[in-house]
Amino acid sequence: MRGAHDPGMDGAPFRVRFSRDDGLHRAVKQRAAAYFEAMDRARSGDRAMHAKTAAILGWFAGSYALLLVFGGSSPWLAAALTVSIAFATAGIGFSVMHDANHGAYARSARVNRAWGLSLDFVGASSYLWRFKHNVHHHTYANIDGMDADIDGAPFLRLAATQRLRFLHRYQHAYAWPLYGVLGLKWWFVDDVVDLVRGRIGRLPYPRPRGRELAAFVAGKAVFLTWAILVPAVVFRSGWVAVLFLLGSLVLGIVLATVFQLAHAVPAARFHAAVPGDQRMATGWAEHQVRATVDFAPSNRLLGWYIGGLNFQVEHHLLPDVCHVHYPALAGAVEATCLAHGVPYHSEPTLRAAIAAHWRFLRALGRRPDTPAGCEPAAHVDSPHEDAARCTVRTSRAVSYPWAESLRRMDSYSSGLMTGFRERIQR
Repeated sequence: MRGAHDPGMDGAPFRVRFSRDDGLHRAVKQRAAAYFEAMDRARSGDRAMHAKTAAILGWFAGSYALLLVFGGSSPWLAAALTVSIAFATAGIGFSVMHDANHGAYARSARVNRAWGLSLDFVGASSYLWRFKHNVHHHTYANIDGMDADIDGAPFLRLAATQRLRFLHRYQHAYAWPLYGVLGLKWWFVDDVVDLVRGRIGRLPYPRPRGRELAAFVAGKAVFLTWAILVPAVVFRSGWVAVLFLLGSLVLGIVLATVFQLAHAVPAARFHAAVPGDQRMATGWAEHQVRATVDFAPSNRLLGWYIGGLNFQVEHHLLPDVCHVHYPALAGAVEATCLAHGVPYHSEPTLRAAIAAHWRFLRALGRRPDTPAGCEPAAHVDSPHEDAARCTVRTSRAVSYPWAESLRRMDSYSSGLMTGFRERIQR
């Protein structure tokens, strides 16, 4: 079984265990391996990935250079270029940083580590990200109390087990402006608090030391230099602060929206962590599929920009595979899930996914129990899961055409995840 121990706030232990895999994950990995062998491709990024990296970095560098050279001529031009920089920064995170920190960008661990530092360049710690995202989120997706990605308290209620406040009645209206604060909170609050506490949410992690700590500090310094100091020196105007806030707002909305569409929707199943030992009724792989939803699989432009994060089921089952291969693997993943009796959910368009997230927020803001459009799970793994877990009655599976390519985790992330999961498997 998979799980983790955590001494809760009151000293009571939290331990979440997953049942042994019933063959779903093994079958998905076998079908992925068969695809790569048949197509004679690596699991890591290929030329298309390298060209994409160059395009996104060129987009960022070009927008930044134009801002410094021509931004002073017009506040509207400066604002437009700032928005462009924000979208390019998000693109770096979606397509380059994300794959690299999963060890999926390249065959070389050093190359993955180097590109993983692109997250530090844009303001956040790649070291902390690997624990918060690679270990915690990818193990405990949508488990309230273990997955920090669904902790929006006190302003957002993202699980039925979380406290319902009066202001949540309007969260479907104010959520997106609130998402705009994500960048500022991540850069200047979350990373610092997690570093000082030595914990991410309830889960402890080894504090960075030596080179990792130096990278943490250097990353913050480099980010503040290019994002604030250089523009301030060039423009010598208070408008620099306005531009920084504008860029942060756009970046936060883009990042949060993309990540929310895959998990904070009615079709995704939720669980609750409670003190004591919890035995999940499903294996880890089935849990990932039930807690995750694909969206807009046929939108190639969107998929290119967000680094295949619209193929979230594929990503959660195959995190060590470069995202350029997900469209090609989606059909096999869907068929394998359905063959094992596991529902595979996907929203057909970006608009439908955003609407689903809006309905999810609205339902959770108005009802203390199960969101509208959902029904309690057939079996319960914790005292609260009858209210926390749900599936959409009208959701349906979709198929995708076969397409591109990928590789494996870098030695650090691979060792981290493998050691963590082997330690908690029984």
